[in-house]
Formats: sequence, C-alpha cells, structure tokens
Amino acid sequence: MNDDDVGDVGDDGQPPVRIRRAGLPDVAVLAPLFDAYRRFYEQPADLERAARFLTERLERHESLLLIAETGPAQAVQAIGLCQCYPTFCSVIAEPVLALYDLFVVPEARGLGAARALMRAAEHEARRQGKARLDLTTAKSNLPAQRLYESLGWQRDEVFLIYNRVLAPA
Repeated sequence: MNDDDVGDVGDDGQPPVRIRRAGLPDVAVLAPLFDAYRRFYEQPADLERAARFLTERLERHESLLLIAETGPAQAVQAIGLCQCYPTFCSVIAEPVLALYDLFVVPEARGLGAARALMRAAEHEARRQGKARLDLTTAKSNLPAQRLYESLGWQRDEVFLIYNRVLAPA
C-alpha cells in the first residue's frame, strides 16, 4: 500500500472497492463524477467547470479529495468521490474537516463505496489532527442520512444553516 492508499473494502463477494487520495492526474476521471454530483443537486451540466474546480482545489491544496475505484488493475473504474475542506470551529477552538461532496455512481451503489469513502475521510481527519468532521445534506436525501447515522454521525438539533448568495462585484 502506498502513501495515497487509504484502504480496500469488499462485501459479500462483491468486488473490492479501493479508496485512495486523488491528485491532479485523476481530474480527468473525477470531473464526470463531480459533474454528476452537481447535477444531483440541480446544477446544470458543466464538465469544464467541474474539472476546473477540482484542478484549482488540488493545485492550491485546498481540499482532501478521495477516489473510490473498483475492478482489476488493467481495467480500474472510478466509481465515487469524497471531497473535504479543512476549516476551523471557533466554539471548540480546533481545526475540523468539512465533508462537502460525497458521490457514488448509481450503478455502483450497494458495493459499500460511500461507506468506505466516509471511513477514509474519518481516517484522514484523524491523521491530520482534526477535532471533528462536519457535513450537511439535503433534507430529502434519506438514504444518505441513514448511511451517516449508521456510521455514528449525529444530526445537529441546535443550529440552523443559513446561506446568502452574493452577486458578483
């Protein structure tokens, strides 16, 4: 296992899912997944924008990007991604990691890739000395909520999340 490998998981005879940290050479295979993730959240398809965004995050070392892969070495397929952003929590005065993007292609769901990606993100957060992982999800995304809760995540019942869209200056 090299430094970028995070681990493998295989369930009930399913092919193993390998999780590793992604780098700039992976943008070409991750951009379509990221674009599909954005479309899931009702954004227009824009493969160029997806590739540019991932490239910028990686070049600037602004995110942890994990890739889920399956298949034999000669035919590896990227089936999912997880992107986390380092940030801070002023209340606990500690660094945290925001798990912002989690996506697995529909045809690979049920292989354990999302669970493996989340476990890998937790492993990386611990390795980096983060105090906590945070995430938000759509209220209607019940399958994701069940996954999070099965992994020990707790729903925040105290704070509300607000957004303010800013017009370009």
